[in-house]
Amino acid sequence: MMTGTMTQTTALQLVAKQKRNPLVAMHSSSHVYLRERQGYQFQQRFNVLPLGNAYQPWKLDDLKAWPDEIAAVLYELPMREIGGQLPSWEELQAIKAYCTEQDIHLHLDGARLFETGAYYQKDYSEITKGFGSAYVSLYKGVGGMGGSILLGSKEFIDLAAMWMKRQGGDVYHRTPYVVSAAMQFDERLAIMPKLYERTQEIYQILQEFPKLAVNPAMPQANMLHLILPYGQEKALELQHKLATEQGIWIGNPQVSYHPKQSYMEWYVGDNLLNLNDKELRAVFAALESHS
Repeated sequence: MMTGTMTQTTALQLVAKQKRNPLVAMHSSSHVYLRERQGYQFQQRFNVLPLGNAYQPWKLDDLKAWPDEIAAVLYELPMREIGGQLPSWEELQAIKAYCTEQDIHLHLDGARLFETGAYYQKDYSEITKGFGSAYVSLYKGVGGMGGSILLGSKEFIDLAAMWMKRQGGDVYHRTPYVVSAAMQFDERLAIMPKLYERTQEIYQILQEFPKLAVNPAMPQANMLHLILPYGQEKALELQHKLATEQGIWIGNPQVSYHPKQSYMEWYVGDNLLNLNDKELRAVFAALESHS
C-alpha cells in the first residue's frame, strides 16, 4: 500500500460496506479524523463517532457510551497526537474482547506499532492479536522511503487490493519502498528497547528542570510532548535563536490550550539516543531560562 491515508480509509470503508453500516468510532486525535482534511467525509466513505476524552486514550466505557450499532472501531497504538500515550494492557484486552463479543471490527492504526513493544513487554503478535485488521507504516520508526502494510484475513486483503487498484493506488514499482524498509528492519526493531530506555532517562533528567513539564507523566513510548512555560510566539523566538546561534533544533512549538504554555512533540530516535546528557541538560536549561 502506498500511503497510510489511502490504506486506512479504504479498510474502514470496506468494513462499513460489508456491514451496511457507516458508523466508525475513533479518538478525536486519530489521523483519519484530524489530519486528512476530512477526506472520509467528502468522499462519503463512512461516518465518524468520536470516542473518549481528547487528552487521554479512550476506554471501553467510552465505546459503550454510544448506544448506536457500530461497524468498526479504530485504535491508534501509540497515540501520537497526545504524546504517545497507550491504554493499559488490561484495558486493551477488555476492548478486544468486547469488540469480538459485539461483532465490531477492531482496526489497528499501527503507524508506530513497533514503538509499543518496550512498554507492553509483549511480542508484536500478541499486541495485534484480536484486531480484525491492522495498518503498519514502513517509514515511521522503520525508516523506509514510504509506503505501508495492511494486515487482515486473505479475503479482506484481496478485496482491499482490488479497491486500491480502483483508486489508482496500485503502482508498478513497489520494490524501492519494500527494500528500503527491509534492509534495516531488523536493526530498527532491535534498537526500539534502547530508545525507550533513553526516553526514561530523559524523563529523569527533566526532573531537574521544574519549569518544564511533560505529557504523558511517565513514558509509554519513545515519544513525548515537552510542555514549555510560555506561549508559542515566545517559543518560536527561542527556536530561531538556538538554531541560528548554536545549531540546535528543538522542534516545532505548537499552540497549547493554555495561552501561557506551548508544547513540542519529541520523538526519541537516533539523535536523542546519541546526544550526551550534558548537551541535553544545556538544551533544557535554555528552554527553562527563556520563561
